Amino acid sequence: MADPIYAFRPEWAPLWLFNLSALGLGAVAGLILHELVTRAIRRSLRGKDTYWSTLLVKLRRPSRLAALILGLAVGASFAQLGEGGVAALRRILAVAFVILVGWSALTALDIWSLLHVRRFKLDAEDNLLARKHVTQTRILTRTAGILIVILTAGFALMTFPGVRQYGISLLASAGAAGIIAGLALQPFLTNLIAGVQIATTQPIRIDDAVIVENEWGQIEEITSTYVVVRLWDWRRMVLPLTYFIQQPFQNWTRETASLIGTVMLYVDYTAPVDVLRAKLEEITRASPLWDGQVVNLAVTETSERTMQVRCLVSARNAPTTFDLRCEVREKMIAFLQSEMPQVLPKDRLDAEARLKGSPPGLGNPVSG
Repeated sequence: MADPIYAFRPEWAPLWLFNLSALGLGAVAGLILHELVTRAIRRSLRGKDTYWSTLLVKLRRPSRLAALILGLAVGASFAQLGEGGVAALRRILAVAFVILVGWSALTALDIWSLLHVRRFKLDAEDNLLARKHVTQTRILTRTAGILIVILTAGFALMTFPGVRQYGISLLASAGAAGIIAGLALQPFLTNLIAGVQIATTQPIRIDDAVIVENEWGQIEEITSTYVVVRLWDWRRMVLPLTYFIQQPFQNWTRETASLIGTVMLYVDYTAPVDVLRAKLEEITRASPLWDGQVVNLAVTETSERTMQVRCLVSARNAPTTFDLRCEVREKMIAFLQSEMPQVLPKDRLDAEARLKGSPPGLGNPVSG
């Protein structure tokens, strides 16, 4: 008795023509169904959230291919390809469908991350919240993308009986192959886990001002395995993610971008501290770089010849603080040179010798 499915083929039609027609009609039916569903979804999303509308546009090609695969699978059920031919075609279509699902998931992830990051401006004056969200989004998006690729490859391998165990091993990270791969990828996996830690705890963020390896710079890029620090002289320092989990470093913008800068002056004991303090306040208040928060002068240390005067000033971010420190240092030195040169550090022994007429550096002459 003939297979009921084969009853669809007319006696006059050649086998190759019937099979081609069955697959073609299935493909056309899948594409028509895709177009109808897409139009219905577009009408339902009209005026709705931007994410879903953008996602529908970006997924138009992969969803069309998915509908084509579904139509070919249905057509293969009616075509007379034999058991081996149908099984091979369905396996190929299954692999293609798994890849399309992974592709769609990556596309949806990218669209979400772009729309989420678009709400924040890194070039704003107070960009702490923006840096927080941008850092989390970039790290977690890259990590999720890697996981999607691994899952897609695992499910694709599981469609083939001969290599199904490798797909299971890839998904479950078990067996000898999983152990070998785990050992070989240990640095990569360690940095991947460190990336998740950084995204959640956020010891660093994009555009943070940091000091690493005795170098000052800003966090320019955070990938799934390494961090790029743009140094003050435009060099780039590349560090593994684990560095910021295992090594101490300075983050100047962890909670706020504002910083206090320090300027050290060394003057003679005769220097009038009140006059220096007033001059510091005058210079600072006149500077557009000052944020209006901190300005202070105090004697913090003394030696046998000089006293150390510390000037504190604050600014809205690290680069501005550096510029303000330079301005204060230059103007305070100029003030001392022009108005009070007598308070600059000097050798008291030489000064006393000059007053008494002895050669400098010899002190008082010894009478014979």
